[in-house]
Amino acid sequence: MFSKQVTDSKTFQWFDERLEVQAISDDISSKYVPPHVNIFYCLGGITLVCFLIQFATGFCMTFYYKPNVAEAFTSVEYIMNEVSFGWLIRSVHRWSASMMVLMMILHVFRVYLTGGFKKPRELTWITGVVMAVLTVSFGVTGYSLPWDQVGYWAVKIVSGVPAAIPVVGDLMVELLRGSASVGQATLTRFYSLHTFVLPWLIAVFMLLHFLMIRKQGISGPL
Repeated sequence: MFSKQVTDSKTFQWFDERLEVQAISDDISSKYVPPHVNIFYCLGGITLVCFLIQFATGFCMTFYYKPNVAEAFTSVEYIMNEVSFGWLIRSVHRWSASMMVLMMILHVFRVYLTGGFKKPRELTWITGVVMAVLTVSFGVTGYSLPWDQVGYWAVKIVSGVPAAIPVVGDLMVELLRGSASVGQATLTRFYSLHTFVLPWLIAVFMLLHFLMIRKQGISGPL
């Protein structure tokens, strides 16, 4: 994979002695790709690209967003109207979120319809399902952050759903909201989930998912 000029350099040899760069490169470049693989097998990769776009654009917005019920909406308006290319960054973040959900759904259907969840790939399927749940959680928590009328009532409805669960329902609602009603504690929790907890969780499960795919290979056709 590397040219002879690069591999002969002292810098490359220094790193290769310690990290076995050449062996890793050879393993990656020599991986067999089955002939049945087509564009539909790339949906998972497209979902990953959408996530990386989400991460980058979301990180940029954290410099200006204020997770405060009195200033959240104003800070979003500031990003859209005052920050250089803020409108573009937020729009890309918003539309790539929708694209990520769509690609994730199509990817799940593709895996299911081609039997990619069967032995020995059950654990790969499980990690994928967990990531699908996390992706939906990203959407739910992110939807509330502008703290406009739509976001507020969406949080109120979503966080009130667990109340239907016997015994522990009210406790779960209070845990989600941070109090009996929707307020500052709710926004803080949703912001923490959206920007810290969920990204770390999905990164861990992505790593497990990709390692298992790498180990087991791409599933065959129907």
